[in-house]
Amino acid sequence: MADEDWTIPAEMRPDPADYRFDLARTLASVVSIKSRVPADAFSARTLGTEREGSGVVIGAKGLVLTIGYLIGEADSIWITTATGRVVQGHGLAYDFETGFGLVQALGRLEAPAIPLGAAALPEAGTNTVLAAAPHSGRHAAEGGALACSIVAKEPFAGYWEYLLEEALFTAPAHPSWGGAALIGEDGSLIGIGSLVLQHRDSKGRRLDLNMAVPIGLLHPILDDMTSFGRVNKPARPWLGLYCADQEEGIIVASVASKGPAEKAGIRAGDRIVGIGGEDAADLAALWRRLWSLGQAGVTVQVAVERDGRRFSLPVTSADRTSFMKAPRLH
Repeated sequence: MADEDWTIPAEMRPDPADYRFDLARTLASVVSIKSRVPADAFSARTLGTEREGSGVVIGAKGLVLTIGYLIGEADSIWITTATGRVVQGHGLAYDFETGFGLVQALGRLEAPAIPLGAAALPEAGTNTVLAAAPHSGRHAAEGGALACSIVAKEPFAGYWEYLLEEALFTAPAHPSWGGAALIGEDGSLIGIGSLVLQHRDSKGRRLDLNMAVPIGLLHPILDDMTSFGRVNKPARPWLGLYCADQEEGIIVASVASKGPAEKAGIRAGDRIVGIGGEDAADLAALWRRLWSLGQAGVTVQVAVERDGRRFSLPVTSADRTSFMKAPRLH
């Protein structure tokens, strides 16, 4: 997701002569995703009711991979191909652990499927292409593809109870990152764009990076997602916390309405100092410890500091999906 009025400068677009694969055909796999979410949906307050981004065709029968926040709780999804063909889609699956989302086209896309890359992570320094579907309807090869490189592979902890042990970071940053296709040197799909992040270098200069979810995380769960709509294993415990790493520690920015943390009495502004009897130094440590305590429904002790006073609150966790509207098949 990003501003609708954008384009990639010509000098930053990939040159077909620099690649060993058919760049135009590969970019034709990238599609536009538009979704609408009911106003009373759980995620409407934080993500809005109208969402727009990209996806990439990964199956001959119209299976599209995207980032899940674009399609979560959507009651309508529309897919637009590089040639302008518009097809309705169905939100097939959203995996909260990885962030991947799957959409099934309900008509013929007439777009080629891109091969999935290997499970192994590419090396830092690898030249890549990050391609999104321009909102103006232009072909991706003309305005939506950015030549970039992988600058880092490291953990990423999200404030919404999310953690990737090894995410891919690319630069320069693409202005429309949500669901964008990260394409490797052999023309295969190696990641899906999720976020844009601001990084400060050693001289204090700001550098914008894109974070992509590695495609290797899809391989072990793809069959479950297509067959069951979710990964066939017990759900992780979810507390409904939105936290930030700050100098003073882990600070609660907000809590999900009627979620486990709110019901237990945790408030915005609280500092989380531990969970399950262990200290939590940062978000990554907090989420790892939470998920180690059992499956959704387990009660966990959350150590909180408020107004200089420390105390512990028992929080009965939940399955996040129970708060979400299920996709409807039209």
